Amino acid sequence: MAIFTSMVYQNEFLADGSTDVNAIVRISCSEAGTAGQTGVGDVGEIVIVDTSASMGLVNLQAAKDAAMVAVDTILDGTYFAIVAGNHRPYLAYPRVTSGPGMVRMNPTSRAEAKRAIGSFRADGGTAMGSWLLLARSLFRSIPSLVGKHAILLTDGENHNESVPQLDASIRQCLGEFQADCRGIGVEWQVSEIRKIAQALLGTVDVIPSPRELPRVFHDLIARSMSRGVPDAQLRIWAPQGAQTLFVRQVSPTVEDLTHRAMPINPLTNAYPTGAWGDESRDYHISIRLAAKAVGTEQLAARVQLATGPSILTQGLVKAKWSADPGLTAQISAEVAHYTGQTELAAAIQEGLAAHSSGDDVTATQRLGRAVQLATQSGNEEAASKLGRVVDIADAATGTVRLKRDIDKADEMALDTASTRTTRIRG
Repeated sequence: MAIFTSMVYQNEFLADGSTDVNAIVRISCSEAGTAGQTGVGDVGEIVIVDTSASMGLVNLQAAKDAAMVAVDTILDGTYFAIVAGNHRPYLAYPRVTSGPGMVRMNPTSRAEAKRAIGSFRADGGTAMGSWLLLARSLFRSIPSLVGKHAILLTDGENHNESVPQLDASIRQCLGEFQADCRGIGVEWQVSEIRKIAQALLGTVDVIPSPRELPRVFHDLIARSMSRGVPDAQLRIWAPQGAQTLFVRQVSPTVEDLTHRAMPINPLTNAYPTGAWGDESRDYHISIRLAAKAVGTEQLAARVQLATGPSILTQGLVKAKWSADPGLTAQISAEVAHYTGQTELAAAIQEGLAAHSSGDDVTATQRLGRAVQLATQSGNEEAASKLGRVVDIADAATGTVRLKRDIDKADEMALDTASTRTTRIRG
């Protein structure tokens, strides 16, 4: 049985007249078990492979090899399906036209699925919204599923659908399943794929070489199979009259959950977190209270992780008004660190967007600030990837120059890594 614990990092002391309380809540899970084998219900996996004409022979062969590795990694007993995606996606396996659109994994279905993958051919265009809607209908065809996860691989832009069409498809899939998205090569748009991944509580990354695809697919499926808690909600209670300014996941990645609030009762909102394995995640909670008299103590928020009616763990965020500047002037090291990590992600994305639009002055300023923040926080991955895009004269001050010839793959690697954070050193 999964064991959850929580820890709150904050400075609970507020100066006279102050209203805003900030805290980092760390939630950790151990003994999560294996997906589909914890007695809470079935789980499903869908592998979506771009088979559009742009994939070509090399990328498509790598994608086929990777999809076969994914099939080998899915545990027996798991419901699964394989989708071939172009401008008109189709269910490659199981080959059914009605009824359940997924089958349980076993030696026979594994072999049949790999044969179906081997028949993929590159043709047609790209309409990712239709891929997502097909996956939703397949998951819905198995009512017993409590955990639903998909891998989506593409190599290009969503040319065969309008932006509103894709956005509408994403909205229809919210809360239906999780999706980890990967792009191969450099002809796809990070912002487009990130939009899908963030909405569906997944991750996004660039795969620069086709040779890496099988390993990537293996790791994604293995991680999904290790998540024995299929779904959980972050629930936040705040007192009457309080305002929840924002709720963000800040580790292992920055994800703004504020707009995903679902009311449980007049004082409590729930935020989706998806499936859990043996892992730890950090959340930044910001609550605005009415100012109270010096000496007053108040509970600012009750932060819980829940599955259905069961509360798995709880952390309390507190507020104490004080006239002692030695107490109120302190900033929680964890709050300060993750505030910087959130700014780092924004600085990278804004800098790359400015460079793409030809505004090299803004690009240099924002990427310079990103270098400074990465150095201060010890985010070595971000610092390394920034070093491939800018020449760093002084990391401490953020003094940089844009490289004359920036490799697009390096830009995309930096962009996809921008939301990955590092924990406070020490």
